[in-house]
Amino acid sequence: MDLIKYSIRLIDSHLLDWKDAPQRKPLLLRGARQVGKSSTIRHLGSKFESYFEVNFESMPEVRPFFSDFGKPELILEKLSIYFGKTLEQGKSLLFLDEIQAYPEALNSLRYFYEKIPDLHVIAAGSLLEFALQELPSFGVGRIRSLFLYPFSFDEFLMAIGEKKLMDLKNSADQKTGLELAFHHKLNDYLRKFMVIGGMPEVVAKYAQGISILEIQSVLDDLNFSFQDDFAKYKSRRTAHRIFEVFQSVVFQMGGKYIFSKSVESLSDRQVQEAVQLLILSGLVIPVTHTSANGIPAGAEANPKKRKMLVLDTGLYQRLLQLDLSQVWLNEDVTMVNKGNLAELFTGLEWLKYGNPYERESLYYWHRETSSSNAEVDYVVQIGASLIPIEVKSSGKGRMQSMHRFMDEKKSERGIRISMENYGQFNQIDVVPLYAIHKIRLAKI
Repeated sequence: MDLIKYSIRLIDSHLLDWKDAPQRKPLLLRGARQVGKSSTIRHLGSKFESYFEVNFESMPEVRPFFSDFGKPELILEKLSIYFGKTLEQGKSLLFLDEIQAYPEALNSLRYFYEKIPDLHVIAAGSLLEFALQELPSFGVGRIRSLFLYPFSFDEFLMAIGEKKLMDLKNSADQKTGLELAFHHKLNDYLRKFMVIGGMPEVVAKYAQGISILEIQSVLDDLNFSFQDDFAKYKSRRTAHRIFEVFQSVVFQMGGKYIFSKSVESLSDRQVQEAVQLLILSGLVIPVTHTSANGIPAGAEANPKKRKMLVLDTGLYQRLLQLDLSQVWLNEDVTMVNKGNLAELFTGLEWLKYGNPYERESLYYWHRETSSSNAEVDYVVQIGASLIPIEVKSSGKGRMQSMHRFMDEKKSERGIRISMENYGQFNQIDVVPLYAIHKIRLAKI
């Protein structure tokens, strides 16, 4: 990725704000593997007079520098000698990469804040969440986390040189809508994006002109690399067990995840433990049931009822071996998997446009009785209200679940997301799939 031209990320502005802040804490950039953490930090490093990168996997010789983690001045002195140049407060960025390979270095971050507060320090790592789980109270109040996801649709448009189209898209709203020519063009790009996904390596190769079919091999390689990581999750959990559970997540996506229908040879408890490891890795994202009787939605969440999302639409469609022509040629995206790809895209986009300083949760609502069954794909908080969101892969559907939710919860509005242009039906706003960020920014 270092040889590929850097593509602007939404998180860049937050990193620049951190760089220029008169007071700052060391940053921990968190997220699943291969989402672009290192390249994003290296891009930030270009904004400093000097940049120092310590990789605890490829540079094991520097690990002893951090053994006395309570003395950051001594660490800097040793690093300056090692690199042959001085780390200067306010002018240098120190990047501690693959920090999970030497967890003692994580403890040093709090002391950089306490004793050398003017030095810019940022850390990242693969499978970092597992190391942090072993240090549950490290640096509380002294270290700030930023969360990074794969490319959003806006970031994809910028990467392929369609910034003007992105700006036009972002200027449209419920009142003005978007001219059909641009609406159709955005939907064409949207279908491509859902097929290739937002993993930085994949987006970069597509921007270089590599075909969609060739990109399937890149997605295969990424999926294999994630599966290779299963052996690193926990030594007492077999990689094969985690792989089987991951496959069950893929095949059950779109509905409530049922442990007993996952892997016949495993107990519910074993499946649950494997799912938690997948969630911790960032490869699986839970959507939790909420009764949705008031804000916050999490106050009435039921973790025993969850749907599961996969990190990326490209990885998902490849794992599921979807017929690409069903996505590519069908303008309504009414696909063989009954629209789950659109539902997945919606949940992921909601997270990508959120506050990167928070690990946000996703919620859905489900009412099951002997006489009827109703489900709303997502329930989100906008202002002081909980708003139901239904994802329709096409423009069809009577939205009975949406109306039932609104009647029961006395909701004044609902949102339908589909391939349609902007529109409105009584209290329900129709929003294009490509414009989810407008809801996120409360501009719908």
